[in-house]
Amino acid sequence: MARPRIFAVVNQKGGVGKTTTSINLGTALAAVGRRVLIVDFDAQGNASTGLGISRAERLQTSYDLVVDRIPLEEAVLSTIVPRLDIIPGDENLSGVETELAGDAHRSYRLKEALQTYIARAETGDLVKYDYVLIDCPPSLSALTMNAMTAADALLVPLQCEFLALEGLSQLLRTVEVVRSGLNPTLEIQGVVLTMYDRRNSLSDQVANEVRSFFGSKVYNTVIPRNVRLSEAPSFGKPALLYDYRCPGSEAYIRLASEVLQREKARVA
Repeated sequence: MARPRIFAVVNQKGGVGKTTTSINLGTALAAVGRRVLIVDFDAQGNASTGLGISRAERLQTSYDLVVDRIPLEEAVLSTIVPRLDIIPGDENLSGVETELAGDAHRSYRLKEALQTYIARAETGDLVKYDYVLIDCPPSLSALTMNAMTAADALLVPLQCEFLALEGLSQLLRTVEVVRSGLNPTLEIQGVVLTMYDRRNSLSDQVANEVRSFFGSKVYNTVIPRNVRLSEAPSFGKPALLYDYRCPGSEAYIRLASEVLQREKARVA
């Protein structure tokens, strides 16, 4: 069995749809038979909440994984979505920067944990995942650097709003820094346009600007601004379970198909 592909869902701006994308893309991939693990790497723990994981259930989290180096499987929880597991996150993640400050190899903590698990899964009875999605915090912090170092590729949500590209140059510079030393093979799997409003001409202008900048890296699928996507996390469900017929759910199903097509083309 091939090793899992690891994607970091990253953008240092908040409110662009990273967690929504992690949850619903993960759900859509699981729905077509892939085994998926989400790593909630944000101190807000929204990916965990959005998949129905209560605070009381988060006995071991991604914090314990990278700070205390517990075995990965000890932190994994099943979710309400078949074939979709999660390593939950909590507020302790806000202290990772300080706690790992003295470790020269701090950026490799998540990579080491994943690689160790993958190696043992190949020879033992641990769950073998097809995809790992790392839901990153809205900053270029030690956590995000860990995620980029561990990832095979980045998936970048970008909102269709004014100044969408502002700050993206900083992200791209960080990617180059990571490539130059920590992870030379890191690539951008794709850029996904989120919060698209077809009634607003600005959305089209932003989409055109992003496509002219990133070219074929931008997915054809755009994620619409959709109230059902916003409501779903408060019910502890992905939108695909909350209302699978809503435009947001349908968009994430199409996005999953595009991701799989790109992966198939990569190995062809």
